[in-house]
Amino acid sequence: MTEKAIQDFYPDEVAICYGCGRHNPHGLHIRTYWDGEEGICYFKPQPQDTAFPGFVYGGLIASLIDCHSIGTAIAASYEAEGREPGTEPQITFVTGTLKVKYLHPTPIDTELVLRAHVKELHKKKTIVTCSVYANGKECAQGEVIGVRAPWDLNLA
Repeated sequence: MTEKAIQDFYPDEVAICYGCGRHNPHGLHIRTYWDGEEGICYFKPQPQDTAFPGFVYGGLIASLIDCHSIGTAIAASYEAEGREPGTEPQITFVTGTLKVKYLHPTPIDTELVLRAHVKELHKKKTIVTCSVYANGKECAQGEVIGVRAPWDLNLA
C-alpha cells in the first residue's frame, strides 16, 4: 500500500474538488490508497452527513464512490504505464457514468471503508467497481466509468 494517497499527487491548481480536493476547505478530503490491486479509502461521516437520525445521506455515499473510483482509475493508470504518480504528463479522469446501488442503510457513527477494483482498463476509459462497508457490512455498491481527460481541460 502506498503511504501517500493518489490525491496528494494532484497538481495544486486542480486539487479543489469538493470530494477529493486537498485545497477545498469545505470538502470531504477523500483519500485513495492504491496497493497495486485495490484502491482503499477510509472515511468518517460527520453529523451534517445525515439522511435521517443515525444514517448517512445517500448523496454522500455516491460522492465517496465517485471520487474514490476516479482516484483508483488514476492510480491504476499510472501503474499500467509504469510511471510514478504525478509524473508528466499528468493523468486525470472525469466521471462518464456513476451507478450506485444501496444495499442497506449506512450507519453514520462508524468509519466507512471503500474498496475499489479496476474492472476494465483502457487507454481512454477505465471501469471501476466500488463497495462501501460499515462495520464489515457491505452497504452500497457502485460502478464508475472514468473517461481519461486531456490534462489542460481549459481550466481558465
